[in-house]
Amino acid sequence: MSGAVLVAVAAAIGNLLQGWDNATIAGSILYIKKEFQLENEPTVEGLIVAMSLIGATVVTTCSGALSDLLGRRPMLIISSMLYFVSSLVMLWSPNVYILLFARLLDGLGIGLAVTLVPLYISETAPPEIRGLLNTLPQFTGSLGMFFSYCMVFGMSLMKAPSWRIMLGVLSIPSLIFFALTLLFLPESPRWLVSKGRMLEAKKVLQRLRGREDVSGEMALLVEGLGVGGDTAIEEYIIGPANELDEEDQSREKDQIKLYGPEQGQSWVARPVAGQNSVGLVSRKGSMVNQSGLVDPLVTLFGSIHEKHPETGSMRSTLFPHFGSMFSVGGNQPRNEDWDEESLAREGDDYVSDAAAGDSDDNLQSPLISRQTTSMDKDITPPAHSNLSSMRQGSLLHGNAGEPTGSTGIGGGWQLAWKWSERESPDGKKEGGFQRIYLHQDGGSGSRRGSVVSLPGGDLPTDGEVVQAAALVSRSALYNKDLMCQRPVGPAMIHPSETIAKGPSWSDLFEPGVKHALIVGVGMQILQQFSGINGVLYYTPQILEQAGVGYLLSSLGLGSTSSSFLISAVTTLLMLPCIAIAMRLMDISGRRTLLLSTIPVLIVALLILVLGSLVDLGTTANASISTISVIVYFCFFVMGFGPIPNILCAEIFPTRVRGLCIAICALTFWICDIIVTYTLPVMLNSLGLAGVFGIYAVACFIAWVFVFLKVPETKGMPLEVIIEFFSVGAKQVDDAKHN
Repeated sequence: MSGAVLVAVAAAIGNLLQGWDNATIAGSILYIKKEFQLENEPTVEGLIVAMSLIGATVVTTCSGALSDLLGRRPMLIISSMLYFVSSLVMLWSPNVYILLFARLLDGLGIGLAVTLVPLYISETAPPEIRGLLNTLPQFTGSLGMFFSYCMVFGMSLMKAPSWRIMLGVLSIPSLIFFALTLLFLPESPRWLVSKGRMLEAKKVLQRLRGREDVSGEMALLVEGLGVGGDTAIEEYIIGPANELDEEDQSREKDQIKLYGPEQGQSWVARPVAGQNSVGLVSRKGSMVNQSGLVDPLVTLFGSIHEKHPETGSMRSTLFPHFGSMFSVGGNQPRNEDWDEESLAREGDDYVSDAAAGDSDDNLQSPLISRQTTSMDKDITPPAHSNLSSMRQGSLLHGNAGEPTGSTGIGGGWQLAWKWSERESPDGKKEGGFQRIYLHQDGGSGSRRGSVVSLPGGDLPTDGEVVQAAALVSRSALYNKDLMCQRPVGPAMIHPSETIAKGPSWSDLFEPGVKHALIVGVGMQILQQFSGINGVLYYTPQILEQAGVGYLLSSLGLGSTSSSFLISAVTTLLMLPCIAIAMRLMDISGRRTLLLSTIPVLIVALLILVLGSLVDLGTTANASISTISVIVYFCFFVMGFGPIPNILCAEIFPTRVRGLCIAICALTFWICDIIVTYTLPVMLNSLGLAGVFGIYAVACFIAWVFVFLKVPETKGMPLEVIIEFFSVGAKQVDDAKHN
């Protein structure tokens, strides 16, 4: 896990450069105007500041497609190069035109970093701390602003401050970022899997997770490529074969066999009857809210978190007392080298590291070792079974705490497969593997020797059983050529047609993706119209009108230096608030933080409106306005600042994640430009009070949108989040047609 943390910190430096640049240009523009005599040319002055926004908007239109094609890491390397080159050109800048060109290059680097850093961190972080790590860009961005304001403040005290040096200093951290992206950051394992480069993805995961056994997560990443609209919600009673068999021999035909991602991992499950698909996941309420207003997806996600509120642990919790299920007698070695060993058994040539970049060769690496699927085979081997017999997919008993492999995929979720068979119209039996994302129902597990009450009055005898909700859909892993060779394992070789398909615009119209785009785009729009730019750009003016500038000038500081110091102090106060948000992001959750912090933004904006309209005296107005601005900034960076980007990096399928995030980022930059350039017009027509009043209304609309539409995604694997969006969208569509 430490590997994932270090990688996230290194990637977040891209946002530190963005914050550094934003603060530096805000301070240096005062000196740029003097040198190039732009006091009477506000258009050129505004263009110098806005050129980075234009560059970011332009590059965002193609950043998603390029990252899906070339990878996340190459695009981050390009971003660092653009930062470095632009800073050197700004350091040189003999005239306005060269400066504008440098600002455009800088904007290209900013656009790539802002779009891809959250995506990259989400794809490399463990589910339990993904929120914390994806809040790092907000923290480093604010930290960059603080460092920059301190630098600009210090240089403003000099006799002849140099704006070229202010802008050129960016080359130092950008060079560090370039070195880290080139030498330290690995490629996203999810992107590698999407290109069929299994061996490379396995090595990256081992480095990020700090362990050798990553078979469960490897299988998860491939299954994430096959998200479809056929996902169903079911519920199972899961336990050792002998426990369920002895319970009621007449119901043995209802039992199914579930397989884990490694040989020797299997157990028996019995479907729970008499439940509707929604009630299986949430016993406390219907998925479709009675009011018809709250999105069913919000209720569905909420029911899962109610059942399993504890997140943040790296330990698998679906089978907390099932150590014996995943262990073998003695200290038998685990089947770690499944790639090499499976290839040797198949008689294929081993794909060497030198050939790891060849997608076609990598596609032939079996992802999951073969396991028997014979349903009539005795699933409990003799106690003296050896390693060879272990590899027949049997449910094994042995010393607790010696797992043969990992089935956990994070956040209390586990991945398994089952063989599904049906009779075709012509009388032939057809079958295929289905993947199952399992999540234990609260209070349904027990230790050996206790009795658990199960639905329908059934009482298991003296054993370990759990009751688990399940997301069931067709597996993306099985090889069609091997289906006729039953019995074989649940998912042998990555299907080349899944990779060959790649992202397309038609994928955006799938119900789950459309639903996710509504959430992502809506959050980006509302974030920009919540007033952050207005408060940010006019903080010095607000505080100066409130009398804070006069207080600082009495200390011997000029008005320019005072504004820089105020901005530095305000940014510094934001840092501990972001640190608190990082801690709460995976405990309270994204939705809770938004619903808690947005009302504070509304109150702060309304107080600023009153402070502009009502004269309470110089001291009172100064104190109230200053506190309101600081509170607004601090609570914004705790919720509405980082969470839209975090959500956008979590809710889209792997095959179109880059494309969808690019759409959300493009929305962000367009709204940023609109808000920035309409602000002066609104100030002239409505005044400061009117502008802040509009922002308060926008924040209220944002709170309503979050309450009705935004689900809680804390601690859940990306692939599970995506499946829930697919299920929720299907339920909404069915409700509309009924």
